[in-house]
Amino acid sequence: MTVVTLGPEGTYSHRAAAAVDEDVAFRESVTAIVAAVAEGEFERGVVAIENSIEGSVTESLDALMDNEVAVVREIVTPIRHALLAQDETFSTIVSHAQALAQCREYLNEHHPEADREAVASTARGVELAREDPDVAAIGHPANAGDGIDVLAEDLQDSASNSTRFFVVAPAEDATDAGGKSSFVVYPNTDYPGLLLELLEPFADRDINLTRVESRPSGERLGDYVFHVDISAGLYEDRTQAALEEIREIADNGWVRELGSYDVETVV
Repeated sequence: MTVVTLGPEGTYSHRAAAAVDEDVAFRESVTAIVAAVAEGEFERGVVAIENSIEGSVTESLDALMDNEVAVVREIVTPIRHALLAQDETFSTIVSHAQALAQCREYLNEHHPEADREAVASTARGVELAREDPDVAAIGHPANAGDGIDVLAEDLQDSASNSTRFFVVAPAEDATDAGGKSSFVVYPNTDYPGLLLELLEPFADRDINLTRVESRPSGERLGDYVFHVDISAGLYEDRTQAALEEIREIADNGWVRELGSYDVETVV
């Protein structure tokens, strides 16, 4: 199969996608990746969903809300950031916005005078560093070579920095088998205690919620969609019982089951 992920070649997304299949294609945005899978152009897509330092990737959450797709695997990748440049004379440091944020302490201490510029991906930053001696990039140390060197390694502010990636598939490929499950809830209503009502069905059945995130629905100000991850499979009776209650609460809106999946780590 062909896996589509954030390009160009050499991104952390590329490293995660290569664990799915060696045939990897690239797009310039998460939105385009998820849409391409939903439309049947690709069999699988890989998108970052959450970083242990910077939190959720909102573009991914919105893409999962706007497209009918399934989540079939979760891949966790430890993040190792290096400073890559032609030499020490650079005046601008470029990378993906999340990578710049994840190295904030290092940059403030060692390169406070350098301008910082966010680009589409870490790999795009590496390309710019190869083209311009005035530019340094933050990316994986394996991206060195072809005119740029590693000037410093392990810049990330936290040694436990890692990113979760979702492997998305066409909606018909969703499965109820796996140790974790994800779904999206749009209640299309608002009243005191709504969020508590949405969470209680899981607590009542001893189901652990590993992530709850709200995003604007786009319908009106103060109206939200909720993204939920749980440590239980959709095949479990307790999960289905909880979701039945959630559907009743969201009777004016909708509940989208993204599927169940297992988790693996890719170094």
